[in-house]
Amino acid sequence: MSQAVLILVKPDGLKKSLTGNVLTRLSETKLEIVAAKMVRVSEELAHAHYQHLEEKPFFKDLIKYIRGEYHDRRKVMALIYWGDGAITKCRELAGSTNPEEAEATSIRGSYGRITTGGVYENVIHVSSDPKEAEREIKLWFHPDEIIVDLYPTKDVIEKEVKKKVWS
Repeated sequence: MSQAVLILVKPDGLKKSLTGNVLTRLSETKLEIVAAKMVRVSEELAHAHYQHLEEKPFFKDLIKYIRGEYHDRRKVMALIYWGDGAITKCRELAGSTNPEEAEATSIRGSYGRITTGGVYENVIHVSSDPKEAEREIKLWFHPDEIIVDLYPTKDVIEKEVKKKVWS
């Protein structure tokens, strides 16, 4: 059964120029990329993404990390991979959240580290399960940015929407 998974190449991965390495490793899954973009992570998006960790003592560091405040890279590469067993395949390649516990051949085992301040620089985020994947994908992407219909949508007419356009 096809499923979708959100992948984020985090600011430390971008600073270390690991995007190509990560994408090469993910290509081993034989999954399809159905959406990709660079995102400047707002405070609101960071809080919404990590809402389940809000009570943890490392929450503030996590927000600074995903927003790029530790790496002078105020961006994240967000992707949606889609296909059979997408979450399991991508999580296996990513490895354990703790880079020191991740298998050496995994993405996090190969490129991650724990800073002296205790921040997990683990290069990549992968959704944990289908429910979380849907929640995360809906946070990071609009339906029009995805080339397949992952979830039900509806058409709305928005009035007085301010947006940037090319001049």
